[in-house]
This record gives sequence, structure tokens and C-alpha cells, in this order.
Amino acid sequence: MGIGSDHAPGATPLDLNEIDSLLPSHITTQEQLNEWEQTNIARAHLWLASARAGDVLSETFVRELHRRMFDETWRWAGMFRKTERNLGVAPEQIALQLRDLLEDARYWLQHQTHSIDEAAVRFHHRLVSIHPFANGNGRHARLITDLMLARAGGAAFTWGRSDLVHAGQARDNYLAALRAADAGDFSLLLDFVRT
Repeated sequence: MGIGSDHAPGATPLDLNEIDSLLPSHITTQEQLNEWEQTNIARAHLWLASARAGDVLSETFVRELHRRMFDETWRWAGMFRKTERNLGVAPEQIALQLRDLLEDARYWLQHQTHSIDEAAVRFHHRLVSIHPFANGNGRHARLITDLMLARAGGAAFTWGRSDLVHAGQARDNYLAALRAADAGDFSLLLDFVRT
């Protein structure tokens, strides 16, 4: 099966122009792509360990983290998507919605509007809902949420201690928790991130 033909339930399919922006020419299957992206993400973790990340709640950092996570995979790494998706805001609303989210998250943490965990869950949910990039939004949102938690003095989430990229029960539970949060109920997501 080719790239994009075998994505997990709930994953956003890539369009042909986005697939044409794949940097490594030897990748021909979705599984090869998943493995390559995971290696790219591991290099981003090394960058995070060795670099001073700065303000993780800034557009600059949001974009730079995505770029570092996927820069050896996609030409458009770190760039906001330009196409409509089955979820997420309209492309022209991404920067504005992201700015509002980052300001809200700073406020929540500074004024302790929510517990650290709830502020992080709300941040994660909205970032996924904005869906700023063509691909990798869930992985990016989970990593930046953990960075936000660390900066606020909290512990990283466990995210169900499972693979959330491939189809399976953990991914199904994660998606169900996100859908409940869409309706304003964050309890399932709060439980999921600490299981």
C-alpha cells in the first residue's frame, strides 16, 4: 500500500501535493513513512535536550518544534497548512486561533485558572482542534503539551503508555476522549493522559 492509503482511523489524510513534498525518495509505504517520521522525531528530542527551547507558548516555538520533528521528512515542516481538512480551523484562521490559544494557556498557568493537568489537557485539545499543520498534529501537540507541563513544574503525561500513531484500543480511547472534550467534557482526556 502506498503513502496515505493506509492511515490510522482519525488520522488526517494527506493530499497529493503534500505527498509530493516528501523529502526521502526511497519511502513508498505508510509504514516506512511512520518509521522515518519516528526517527526524525527522535532527533527533535535530542535537539530539545541540548537546546534552550525558549518560550514554548509562542508561535515561533510551535512552528520550530514542528519543523524539527519533521524537517527530514517534509518540505512543509513547520509551515501552517494551506488546505482545508476534515477537522481544524480554516487555513486563514490558524495564526489567529493559535495566538488566542497561546495567550489563554499563559493566562491559565499564571492565574491558576485550572490545575496544571487540566490547563495542559485544554491546551492539547485546542491545539489538535486548530490542526495547524498538514501532518503530525497529534504527535506535535502531545510533545509541546509535555514541554508546557515541564515548564509549569508538572510531570509529563503518560498518554495511555501506548502507540497512538497506529490503529488500536489506545488510539480509539484517545480519540473518544478528544471527542468528549469537543463537547466540553475533559474528564476522559484527563483520565487518559495519566493512565
